[in-house]
Amino acid sequence: MGQSKVSSYVGFCFRARKITLGSNAIATLKGGVYLLIMDGKAAKNTIRYALKFKEKFACPLIVCKGDFERLVNKPLCRLAAIRDKSLAAAILNSEDGDYELYTGGGE
Repeated sequence: MGQSKVSSYVGFCFRARKITLGSNAIATLKGGVYLLIMDGKAAKNTIRYALKFKEKFACPLIVCKGDFERLVNKPLCRLAAIRDKSLAAAILNSEDGDYELYTGGGE
């Protein structure tokens, strides 16, 4: 099976240097975040951080139900911020079954 659309878009973000990985790195950003992607296996503390960043940047949060570490090519990473508006919109509109919009719960 080929690569998913979301995986391709995340690859474009890496090439354009428009992705930030990890809650500590995301916490240093002042703005310009258009989408947060969280691992579906994230711990409660990471979920808390993700919700805090969602409010801070007023952006959507999606949950990856697949292999998030492979998606971002970083072991033990559970949170990523997309800093490109058009790529964030493309990821949201991709309708991939492995990703769903966070609507609450889990804490």
